[in-house]
Amino acid sequence: MSLLTPIKPARKPRIGMYSVGLRAYWEQFPGLRERLEQYGAFIEQKIAQWADVFHYGLVDTESEGRSAGEWLNTQNVDLVFCHAATYSTSSTVLPIHLINKAPVVFLNLQPTERMNYEGSTTGEWLAHCGACPVPEFANAFNRAGIPFKVVNGLLGLDYTPDISLTNEGTSGRKEAVRAWREIEEWVRAAGVPRTLRHSRFGFLGNTYSGMLDMYSDFTMIQAQTGLHIEVLEMCDLDRILRSVTPQETKRKRDEVLAMFQLSGDSPSDPIARKPTEEQLEWSCKVAAAQEKLVREYGLDALTYYYHGAPGGEYEQLQGGFIVGHSLLTARGIPCSGEGDLKTAVAMKICDILGTGGSFSEIVVVDYVDETILLGHDGPFHIAISEGRPVLRGMGLFHGKQGTGVSVEAKVRTGPITTLNLTQTGDGRLKLISSEAESTNGPIMRIGNTQTPVKFKQHPDDYMTAWFAEAPTHHCAMSIGHNASLFSKVAELMQIKHVALG
Repeated sequence: MSLLTPIKPARKPRIGMYSVGLRAYWEQFPGLRERLEQYGAFIEQKIAQWADVFHYGLVDTESEGRSAGEWLNTQNVDLVFCHAATYSTSSTVLPIHLINKAPVVFLNLQPTERMNYEGSTTGEWLAHCGACPVPEFANAFNRAGIPFKVVNGLLGLDYTPDISLTNEGTSGRKEAVRAWREIEEWVRAAGVPRTLRHSRFGFLGNTYSGMLDMYSDFTMIQAQTGLHIEVLEMCDLDRILRSVTPQETKRKRDEVLAMFQLSGDSPSDPIARKPTEEQLEWSCKVAAAQEKLVREYGLDALTYYYHGAPGGEYEQLQGGFIVGHSLLTARGIPCSGEGDLKTAVAMKICDILGTGGSFSEIVVVDYVDETILLGHDGPFHIAISEGRPVLRGMGLFHGKQGTGVSVEAKVRTGPITTLNLTQTGDGRLKLISSEAESTNGPIMRIGNTQTPVKFKQHPDDYMTAWFAEAPTHHCAMSIGHNASLFSKVAELMQIKHVALG
């Protein structure tokens, strides 16, 4: 088993699809129906790379549309693609979505980049006129109050059907590449609400006192995301800790040493030193207990914080949290500190999409490089690290009780996107995303995660724009430029999304 194998993999989205046409065409133009069905089979095969696909087939009358809507309901689909294969009346399509309430995306995918103008027939033209009915569909859906999206472009076949009178091998054209990138994003995004609706988020301890931006109504979170929040106590973890065997601690230590490098003393900070043997052993024992807690309660994510009385057992217990929570985050169980439940959700969204999601906040601005260092005192998403993360022994955790081992690391160099989940004054959730670049700039050797990030704007202009959106002060850092993907997630979750420049 890989050290990064997910403990609980994300659920596959369930995608419905169908193609549309006009029944009168089939007798008039022999071979047209079969040709359009071939296009539909190609689309199904492509989408099946990312999802379970439920393909109804060709819908060509309003009565067939009703049957398709009922059938899609039985398949419990998360999203439906309507392939506009040729002209069809809107009365054929609307009944499907009056019955089935899953979000709908119209696919206007023309098979050829250019008609054979001199040699075309009416039947040939009808195989390429999928754009014709889409404005009619849009008008009907708008008047019916049904939201919809459209993907326009080329179908992207890598061959030309024998029946065709023009070239249909368009897989390399930018219009096909762009369309299929957008379709893939819709499919991947559909996996987020499905996974969240079946997720259990642990809430261990409480929220850091006074951090008002992080306080949330558990009922509001569940109502808008579908996830369940399991409230846990430190005594739950302490009970499990007492059951950890020396063999389990050793296995966890082997895992830790395979994923981290042990530091020497920081060259600059007297509280950041080489981990002692006692600190390392304790962190590994706590990490073993943390994984057992996740498995016992069937958790998909965890947010945590415990202040602890000075010298108390729970102060010592929470001092060992960061290493184990970093390991869990790398294995698909995002862990957010300071009791920040909303950022745990943002991290889980990133994780479901396979883009990482490391717990971060503003550390400091570098006005020389025009970067903002983002990071935290843990946990860190090891799977998106630039090299092996470093473990440092901390004489204290700033602003918190206790001592222990912390993670010093940076997210790998290249494109990144931050994702922030905040709550507005009316109680609604809102996603804020920002595309940027992780640079290879210097970081401090103080036992914290730090990544120098260059946004598209000057740091001051970026911060002005970000602060104006009233964010939670934490965010999830994902790899890749994902604003378009996150916008689709927000659309499917029916929450607002703001993409900052």
